[in-house]
Amino acid sequence: MVRWIVGSSGKFRILVIPVAVALILVGFTQLRQLPVDVLPEFSPPLVQIQTEALGLSAAEVEQLITVPMEQDLLNGVPWLDTIRSKSVPGLSQVDLIFEPGTDVIKARQVVGERLTQAVALPHVSKAPTMIDPESSTSRVMVIGLSSRSVSLIDMSVLARWQIKPRLQGLAGVANVSVFGQRERQLQVQVDPNQLAAQGVTLDQVVSTTGNALWVSPLTFIEASTPGTGGFIETSSQRLSIQHILPITSAADLAKLPVEGAANKRLGDVAQVVEDHQP
Repeated sequence: MVRWIVGSSGKFRILVIPVAVALILVGFTQLRQLPVDVLPEFSPPLVQIQTEALGLSAAEVEQLITVPMEQDLLNGVPWLDTIRSKSVPGLSQVDLIFEPGTDVIKARQVVGERLTQAVALPHVSKAPTMIDPESSTSRVMVIGLSSRSVSLIDMSVLARWQIKPRLQGLAGVANVSVFGQRERQLQVQVDPNQLAAQGVTLDQVVSTTGNALWVSPLTFIEASTPGTGGFIETSSQRLSIQHILPITSAADLAKLPVEGAANKRLGDVAQVVEDHQP
């Protein structure tokens, strides 16, 4: 075969030269219109859903979150090829792999429409989150933060609220992910023996702490359905009222009186500290 190609090219060399020149010109014109990337996009279209449920074991996450999402919420999504999932303590991850050639933007749109029905899931976790799309070449750059004078919580606040928004504001940056952060939390750490000695129940501590917030995710307390700030109306104008949360530190939270317990404060029945998530 090779001998025939070489012999035919030598015999019809007058015809081969114009064909080669034409192929070079066509390739040059097409080359200027091709998308430029480090590597071709070889991975199938993928949409990842993560649901955070702190405090639940892997078995509870799978039973209460992962299985209902797979069978009821995400089953039957258009162009879907395969569903893969992983349940670990406190986190559910569902990977939706679509058919080759599917537009990722359209795939994310149909998945987002399904996620609007996530209110039917058990209220044991945060709302499902659709992770930003990622190239098959993974991340371009990984940056680490370290300090001898700034705590991990302060560095996490700096990375979340200052560094990440500035990087996302640059042209060409598609996504900025923060790993290993220590989210600042005001924690009320209770001791059952101390509660029993003070005559206070755990429900009273939970209600007191939850109602101290502007909006609480706990559906059984009053702060889950907050009202408006209201207004003051005069003869010529209406002034809106804005409530300012006075609790900014663990010491402020410890001063709250416990609901239903006379002369008892949170700091008397529990240890109130500023820490990060477990």
